[in-house]
Amino acid sequence: MSSDNQWSADEDEGQFSRLIKKSRDSPFVPVGIAGFMTVVSYGLYKLKNRRNQKMSIHLIHMRVAAQGFVVGAVTLGVLYSMYKDYIRPRFFNVSKK
Repeated sequence: MSSDNQWSADEDEGQFSRLIKKSRDSPFVPVGIAGFMTVVSYGLYKLKNRRNQKMSIHLIHMRVAAQGFVVGAVTLGVLYSMYKDYIRPRFFNVSKK
């Protein structure tokens, strides 16, 4: 057998381990996911109490709120990354790891 057919453990990692690795690299990814799930859960809960509001309007509002939370978390992640990579080493003489 050739060594080309060998597989490594990195290729066979599951979704949960990928999420853990991504959350270590970018801590705002789980915050965005949690916020999205919170807004969706709240939207489903409020679905019963929407009174005379049309279903399409309610769904549009919930979609905009969920997307807004995710975009906000991504923006915070980018700002944190820029701070960590550019501002902190320049002003505080911290070496990159």
